[in-house]
Amino acid sequence: MAGVVTAAPATARDARPAHVSAVDQGTRIAAERAAAAGIDWRDCPTDTGLTAPIRCGRVTVPLDYAQPDGRAITLTVDRIANTGGPAERQGALLHNPGGPGVSGLLFPTQVTNGNPIWARTARAYDFVGFDPRGVGHSGLFSCQDPREFADTPKPDPLPHSEADKTAQRKLTRSYAEGCRVRGGELMPFLTTENTARDLEVIRAALGEKQLNYVGVSYGGYLGAVYATLFPRHVRRMIADSSIDPSRAKLGYRANLEQNLGFQRRWQDWTAWVARHDATYHLGGTAAAVQAGWEELHAEVKAHPLGGTVGPAELTTLFQNALYYDMVWAPLASIWSSHRVGDDTLLIAAATQSTNAVAAENANAVYTAVGCNDNAWPTDWKTWDRDATRLHRRAPFMTWANTWKNLPCATWPIRPNTPVDVRSGSGLPPVLIVHSTRDAAAPYSGAVELHKRLEGSRLITDSGAGSHGVTDLVNACVNQRVDAYLLTGRLDSRNVVCALRAQEPTAVSTDR
Repeated sequence: MAGVVTAAPATARDARPAHVSAVDQGTRIAAERAAAAGIDWRDCPTDTGLTAPIRCGRVTVPLDYAQPDGRAITLTVDRIANTGGPAERQGALLHNPGGPGVSGLLFPTQVTNGNPIWARTARAYDFVGFDPRGVGHSGLFSCQDPREFADTPKPDPLPHSEADKTAQRKLTRSYAEGCRVRGGELMPFLTTENTARDLEVIRAALGEKQLNYVGVSYGGYLGAVYATLFPRHVRRMIADSSIDPSRAKLGYRANLEQNLGFQRRWQDWTAWVARHDATYHLGGTAAAVQAGWEELHAEVKAHPLGGTVGPAELTTLFQNALYYDMVWAPLASIWSSHRVGDDTLLIAAATQSTNAVAAENANAVYTAVGCNDNAWPTDWKTWDRDATRLHRRAPFMTWANTWKNLPCATWPIRPNTPVDVRSGSGLPPVLIVHSTRDAAAPYSGAVELHKRLEGSRLITDSGAGSHGVTDLVNACVNQRVDAYLLTGRLDSRNVVCALRAQEPTAVSTDR
């Protein structure tokens, strides 16, 4: 069910009013066609691992919305019916987990897995997931041979010489060129605006008059772009841990600020580890834990564990502590085991089997959307200057994040102008949820989004740091999410959920 490029059927089009752009007109035409065609729900492809009662289907959208009669691509969507029956049904609830580049097909498994957080909402809504254009079964955009992408150990992200920087720059230039060579005609059309327009067509194909939507991280920003383009087509929308939507903060500037957020959360974690030194024996102060980390980094650089886990793999593994509080204890346990001579857990966690094709695809789409959406500096001196200065304040992720995004400096396609996210006429209240110590999407972005979407409400998870709040057990948040999705009811003012008393529980590595 992979996305394929085909020719859309030619149809007569109404004369376009002068004030309606070709892209807007093309979106309307695509949505009308999708509404007429509907979705033919069938068994999901075997490689998705999704089985009945989850069903899959395809939706046809234009490659270029300005050319609705031109080339077309197919998007894969999946659905599970609401559990409460026809009397309780309120329509379809679409979900995007972020990225860009992440598959959303797992959302219906919240029902089949019996997740209690979503149980009440599932009674009222069909849960619908989708692979965005270029992702997985909706096109599988690629920039590099997946086998090469999966090779380990990768170069140390921390440069120790100008030669190290030169080598990394060569890799990023090669990656950008690989996107051009392997990406084909899909590459220029991987943008947030096009994905938002795809949402509009999916809405129509589902037979829904208005969109119900939950977006996490980048998915929250995607929802905000949709709300700007189609305000009257929004019914209920949640932006969870969204990135800052302001044009000045998107792209390069956002990543500089993200590095500071990562460092702050890393320090939160090292302080927590130090408080539990009796359990993990990794240092009784945050400074001691940090020193131990630097020793571990040097150790795996000199001798990669198992021949596969070097500094890059180590950083990628422990970066998870900056996203999810729930992994604080497991990561500390893994490190503690290494300290006493057992590398089994660390090697397994850092090299856990992943689908190389899916991993490369996710990185490729992340790169393409980011580079296409925003203007990035093309002068290496700017990147080098900013990363060198910022590394002094935020050493954990600055250089790794720099290399991840540096392909945008030599990107072969002229970037678009991002949508100016604003409330449009008829937009209903949007619910925004965010934790104050979110590293990947700093809390200031939620405040900015709240300012831009009039009538929105902001739920602040104070003192917490997990990226993605709606899928966590937190009664203060969960009850309000349910109330909003089920009744449309919001608090009369913004809400601050007080820091929960318990912090992550230390787990002993003793056997």
